Amino acid sequence: MTIIKRGLAALAAGALSTALAVPAFAEPVKFDFWFGLSGDLARVVDTLCKNFNASQKDYEVVCTSQGNYDATLQNTIAAFRAGKQPAVVQVYDVGTATMMLSGAYKPADKLMEENGYKIDYADYFPGIARYYATSKGEMLSFPFNSSTALMYWNKDAFAKIGKTEAPKTWEDVGADLQAMKDAGYECPMAINISANESWQLMEQFSAIHNQPIATKNNGYDGLDARLEVNKTKFVQYVTDLKKWYDAGLIKIKSKDLGQDMVQAFASGTCQVIMTSVGDHGTVGKTQKEGMKWDVAELPAYAGTERKNSLVGGASLWVLSGKSDAEYKGAAAFLNFIHDPKTALFWSTNTGYIPVTKSGFDYMKSTGFYDKAPYKGREVAIASLTASEPTEITRGIRLGNFTQIRAEFGTQMQAIFANKVSVQQGLDTLVKNGDAILDRFQQTYPGKTLP
Repeated sequence: MTIIKRGLAALAAGALSTALAVPAFAEPVKFDFWFGLSGDLARVVDTLCKNFNASQKDYEVVCTSQGNYDATLQNTIAAFRAGKQPAVVQVYDVGTATMMLSGAYKPADKLMEENGYKIDYADYFPGIARYYATSKGEMLSFPFNSSTALMYWNKDAFAKIGKTEAPKTWEDVGADLQAMKDAGYECPMAINISANESWQLMEQFSAIHNQPIATKNNGYDGLDARLEVNKTKFVQYVTDLKKWYDAGLIKIKSKDLGQDMVQAFASGTCQVIMTSVGDHGTVGKTQKEGMKWDVAELPAYAGTERKNSLVGGASLWVLSGKSDAEYKGAAAFLNFIHDPKTALFWSTNTGYIPVTKSGFDYMKSTGFYDKAPYKGREVAIASLTASEPTEITRGIRLGNFTQIRAEFGTQMQAIFANKVSVQQGLDTLVKNGDAILDRFQQTYPGKTLP
């Protein structure tokens, strides 16, 4: 053997012994997270995922937007049937009943316990926790992006009619809208009556007034629940909205008509809207220069003992059929999201509210709510905690509720187009909605909600 060959052999042997002596670094366990947000919100979720991956070396979450909530749920169902479901999925509030009955999940509280995480579930705001919990209070999913509806009001417009506060009752709303109309404002208030606005108009109103949307405590007590919004205070509310619309005090604003409610308010075109606290950041970024505005809790009719408003948004479900290693990663991810510092990042960049008391307290300690652009978002917490949740205000547990919302939009448009009376439209909503509920009940014969 030549000197060169002997030298190469020695180098090779040395390299081999060194490789054997140094342990190989294990690749992080990858697991999938599917979510239904898009645009700027999707970019924030991507950053959140990157932050988690950078915080430790054992796990790597792969986050993929499905475009919207409906697509996320449908794609997840299809993926589950094909055995290709993600480990974690974001499911919107009205998909909760479907998820509960599917049996295709690993309960969040058990997942965390099995992986050594101690979560104080009493730390979640009751109005949020009870929406996603079983009737016994067991947390099946983790609250994630949460919001509630608020009234946005133009302080400049109200100053012109001698008011320095937002109206607290619907009787005051009517008087203030008329005063603004008399003062020359073309659009005192904007609303939308599409399917998605069921959340603001029907669901939030009913909760604040402690009025049922359906029997069986809004479906919590059985799949045989049926709608009853045609015989509650909601009838009076729709009647008043229609009356104000006919008088020119309310304008309908939507993307289909060229300008949605948020754009109409931010531009100063319309002086009052009702929308999610999640739109607070958008208004702040796009408002007309110099415009003074604020938010307030949604009004209630005079004499009402006000109750908590409903939480909107979505929660995170961990799906069954995954490996123990993926479940460990999912538990670590949920624990990361539960951290108060993550709540600060999330609320700062999205407008969604913290879901835990500790997260809210941490944000207050940083001065988050003390000045613009975040001042006012704490009103959402006040609205959600206005009372201890009742059997009605803890949430809505109705199957195929997206279809019921679509029916809501159809009948509201018929009412405002003078095709039917308020009572006729709401009677049809109940009739057609009950048929939807009946089909859902037949899909799960003999099953009960947990």
